[in-house]
Amino acid sequence: MRTTASWLRSSDHVATLTGLDRSSRLWLPGPLAATMNLFAAVLARTVGAAVVEAPDGATHAHLTPLALAGALDRVAGLHVTVAGARLSPGQHDRAVAAGATVAHYYGASELSFVAWGPHAEALRPFPEVLVEVRDGELWARSPYLCEGYAGAPGPLRRDARGFATVGDRGALRDGVLTVTGRGADAVTTGAATVLVADVEAVLATAVSGEVVVLGVPHEELGEVVAAVLTDPDDRVAARQAAVERLDPAQRPRVWFHVPTLPVGAAGKVDRAALAGIVAAPSTRRLVATGPVGP
Repeated sequence: MRTTASWLRSSDHVATLTGLDRSSRLWLPGPLAATMNLFAAVLARTVGAAVVEAPDGATHAHLTPLALAGALDRVAGLHVTVAGARLSPGQHDRAVAAGATVAHYYGASELSFVAWGPHAEALRPFPEVLVEVRDGELWARSPYLCEGYAGAPGPLRRDARGFATVGDRGALRDGVLTVTGRGADAVTTGAATVLVADVEAVLATAVSGEVVVLGVPHEELGEVVAAVLTDPDDRVAARQAAVERLDPAQRPRVWFHVPTLPVGAAGKVDRAALAGIVAAPSTRRLVATGPVGP
């Protein structure tokens, strides 16, 4: 839940940054069930801008990186705000070459806007936002933080100094914020957040060896879900379980085989070390990353 005053303050900043006003026409193709799209729609109504269903005649657009990649032939002359996943510098440059003005932001439903910039490698704290990184975890303090949950509790945590976090990880160097995802607990792919434990629980019932789920970088989606198997013969059964029991966003897009999993001092899988292993060219990739499917 967020106060009206905090909403208006963040809206004013976004409208100023993007040049959105009552003469604007905002192309918003994504579903309003996604927080980023709902904010954009309400922002348009707040400033008196029209929301349109097609880019023809639009002045602004609000897209995910994947949607932007598929619309490069339609964004000339538009001011495009991109969110929902990491926007790479290459994606940004391709959109600019296509004639768009591009802005990108990182935020969370609970934290609202945290950082703003042209792409994911050049984000700086949003106006009136203070950012700290503690042991690799991102914390923010601003007038835009939510007051709490109306229903079941979620990942939001607060401290006595007024900072809050949802568990996202990253680094802050020379005022530039780099966001790497929600640690080992979740993978943000496209505009969806996938809980690792939910995927592992399904796949574990179908394999004879070990299976670990983690996120790997993807040019358009920011990250994709990956599964690491210790027995390569488990792949067929595991993929079948994914198709039958997981939502499309939860299904691993790429599968790896490693003979043994790295273990940390506490006796648990060292996920950071495993991410480094699967990124190595010598690691056996069982199924190549694809745009759709398990």
